[in-house]
Amino acid sequence: MARAIGALILGSGGALLLYRRHVVHAAEPVDNWRPPRTSWDANWDRRDPKAMADRLAHRKNSRTTTDGGDEKSNERPTASRHLILVRHGQYDQNPTQDELRCLTDVGRRQAIETGKRLSAFDLSYAKLIVSNMTRARETAGLVRSQLPDVPLVECSMLAEGAPCEPEPPVGHWKPEHYFFQDGARIEAAFRKFFHRADVSQKEDSYEIIVCHANVIRYFVCRALQLPPEAWLRMSIANCGITRLTIRPSGRVGLRSLGDAGHLPPDLITYN
Repeated sequence: MARAIGALILGSGGALLLYRRHVVHAAEPVDNWRPPRTSWDANWDRRDPKAMADRLAHRKNSRTTTDGGDEKSNERPTASRHLILVRHGQYDQNPTQDELRCLTDVGRRQAIETGKRLSAFDLSYAKLIVSNMTRARETAGLVRSQLPDVPLVECSMLAEGAPCEPEPPVGHWKPEHYFFQDGARIEAAFRKFFHRADVSQKEDSYEIIVCHANVIRYFVCRALQLPPEAWLRMSIANCGITRLTIRPSGRVGLRSLGDAGHLPPDLITYN
């Protein structure tokens, strides 16, 4: 036995009948509804050992391969990679030239406090990777003043940009070519820095990436396999800390998103 659910709406313009063909079985409560599910792509970084072994086996069937290649296909990663993403500090947004868009006094204080926080974690950081934009470079320099032994690496792929058209749309519209050109670069940066550890890595690693809000938000969506167009639904404070862990299996865990708890209330800003 089943029943159909419909709705009758009365308005000043007359009666409008809305009918939705949704059949509810008597034995099934209405609140049994479940949200749609999507499957986790275990080979999202194209480094899944099983997928790699399958490809090697396929190649072996098509042509001769060495025993060494087959032996390597059986190796599995054992270490985790921990990525710590830091948004730059507050900066002067009035100039149009990037070299003049420097940190404010508040931004410099935010960066120093963030360096102290990262130092207090007492982790063995492999490197500090930074966007080549002025506000990010200044932030990274002040963070590194608290972590003097960490090597600094600059990467232009991490510059701020518009990763893809957000959903829902925002009030200020950007021409499609902004997303077309920035999106490819930011996606390339994601593929460069986000992946499980290589089989040769035996210990967990920790890397700091100082960049920008749009880039971080997009990275989080991609790493968690959420819709990329959801990136603008998150908010990242200046010098907020986002921590992600990539396990040997390829599973990704978000440990914090834009955490600004290390900053005094008067230093928490979002511009």
